Amino acid sequence: MSAPASAPTAKPAAPYLPMTRPTIDDETISGVAEVLRSGWLTSGPKVKELEAKLSDYCGGRPVRVFNSGTCTMEIALRLAGVGSGHEVITTPLSWVATSNVILEVGARPVFVDIDPVTRNIDLARVEAAITPATRAIIPVDLAGLPVDRDRLYAIAKKHNLRVVEDAAQSFGSAWNGKKIGAFGDFVSFSFHPNKNITTIEGGALVLNNEAEVKLAEQYRLQGVVRTGFDGMEVEVVGGKFNLTDVAARVGLGQLPRIDEFNAKRRELARAYFAAFEAPAARALSLQLPPRDFNSTNWHMFQVVLPEDRLALTRAEVMAQLHTAGIGTGVHYPAIHRFAVYRRLGWKDGDLPIAERVCRSILTLPLFPAMTLGDIARVVDALTGILQRHLKS
Repeated sequence: MSAPASAPTAKPAAPYLPMTRPTIDDETISGVAEVLRSGWLTSGPKVKELEAKLSDYCGGRPVRVFNSGTCTMEIALRLAGVGSGHEVITTPLSWVATSNVILEVGARPVFVDIDPVTRNIDLARVEAAITPATRAIIPVDLAGLPVDRDRLYAIAKKHNLRVVEDAAQSFGSAWNGKKIGAFGDFVSFSFHPNKNITTIEGGALVLNNEAEVKLAEQYRLQGVVRTGFDGMEVEVVGGKFNLTDVAARVGLGQLPRIDEFNAKRRELARAYFAAFEAPAARALSLQLPPRDFNSTNWHMFQVVLPEDRLALTRAEVMAQLHTAGIGTGVHYPAIHRFAVYRRLGWKDGDLPIAERVCRSILTLPLFPAMTLGDIARVVDALTGILQRHLKS
């Protein structure tokens, strides 16, 4: 008697592909365990070691680490003397922290529309926004693509403005062959888990001189200055912004791998461009990011959907990709359209390029552990969804 035919084996579903995921190696995990066993968990020797290595990375400039890449910008503004009655120029296409810190120090954010190609602040529009109250510019390197530093600093020098580079997304990027952070004014990095390297949560501020370092350290921890065994003074009102040694140990494991991580990101970005060259994808008129493989660290790969041609919303596209096992993100809604900023007088139509891009921008998965097969899967899924929902 012959054996019964076996039932067809169902093809296993592909594992869920998140938008991003950090790569933490076993050596780093072991190192964190050593810190935990040491009993020194808050700011200590690992923080100092990380600051020294970051300073080396940034060409010897002084660097201090903090518990976020948000407080770094706030502290930079305070160091620059920005406060009540002042204005700070920035972009509407960023995480809202970029402008919230301006409000936090009592100043007013002035948004300037974006360049439609780079999606960074349009430097050609900045000078028209400068007033006698302007004290600083906060540019953002969206997705790791650097703002034109030559033009930026020419404007700042001409108008005697400080620059706080929101380089949260551009650690490992470069401008004209020089690492972001190795030159310029204040440079703020983020080491959030979605960044190219992480300290779990955390950030760093690149400073200009020892006077700024001293004041930054005071702002970092309640304004306290210690002397000797028992001396303590408080000269300014600071916050609680210090990084832990646990977090710093994660950063010490990540920092030596930044070139490796960014090389893999470039490889994946190239694969995205190649996949989007397929006729079916090209016919959709997706707006791809600038094809830059010299300056950017490829923190994100973002497309702008052809909203006028689609019979479904971006949220519906994201939902269908989620059902297909693919995570996506929105980076970012236009800041000036949030209620906090509407109350300051900003309204729809003020920044039309940013508003259009922000309505339709979509962040696709990109992180070092991905494969080229993952890229093909994402592009095939996105292309198929859009093709099925084109307006007739």
